[in-house]
Amino acid sequence: MKALLIALNLTALLVVPVAAFAQQSLISDPEIYEKKHFTEQCTKAEFGEGYVTRQDINNDGLIDAVVNEGELTCDGEKGPQCNDDGCPYNFYLQVAEGGYFMIATAQIYGYDFVQRFGNMVLAMKMHPRFCDRTEGDPCIVTARVRGTKFVTISKK
Repeated sequence: MKALLIALNLTALLVVPVAAFAQQSLISDPEIYEKKHFTEQCTKAEFGEGYVTRQDINNDGLIDAVVNEGELTCDGEKGPQCNDDGCPYNFYLQVAEGGYFMIATAQIYGYDFVQRFGNMVLAMKMHPRFCDRTEGDPCIVTARVRGTKFVTISKK
């Protein structure tokens, strides 16, 4: 039951970001925004070198941001929100008008940014159950960001 709920949550996060965009305001910089949040939540917050990756994830020429909460150490605990499903990653798109908005959050082991069919795509490493397996190698969900949503290309 828990696996089904997690799968439905992930699907909702990857399918419903357009509605979320209409309800949220732009932030000036995701790194400042997220670090401020955790500085307020933790007595002592430390951020690893890989905490924020800046790259164009939706092929629009603007540099976006991906925040890896696994690189956060909060009160001596590294990756406090990480579990057997991986760590939370927050994906932010930059808009031409200035600012960023979050399009998705995913609990993953990590991702590679690779070229497929002429476009850069995210190959996210996830728990095997996302590929209908109970064990073995991580599931690789390949997704392209089109506009303001993730579009799943393949799962293996």
